[in-house]
Amino acid sequence: MELEAVKLLAGAIALIPLAGVAIGLGRIFGAYNEAVGRNPGAVDLLNKKFMFTFAVTEALGIFALLISFYLVFA
Repeated sequence: MELEAVKLLAGAIALIPLAGVAIGLGRIFGAYNEAVGRNPGAVDLLNKKFMFTFAVTEALGIFALLISFYLVFA
């Protein structure tokens, strides 16, 4: 196998966690919408928690993307 092929394969494998990030973000948004629908008075409290969990989950996806870029282009 050539080195370039191995780099591309490693970069593709490093992107597999993005599927989990997508599922996690979907569950976060779904749970937020359900919670606001059940208790609209708690929107202020939920917004803080929602933004934190969204940012942490999205950061994990960005880290996986950066590792993939590093493996392909370095």
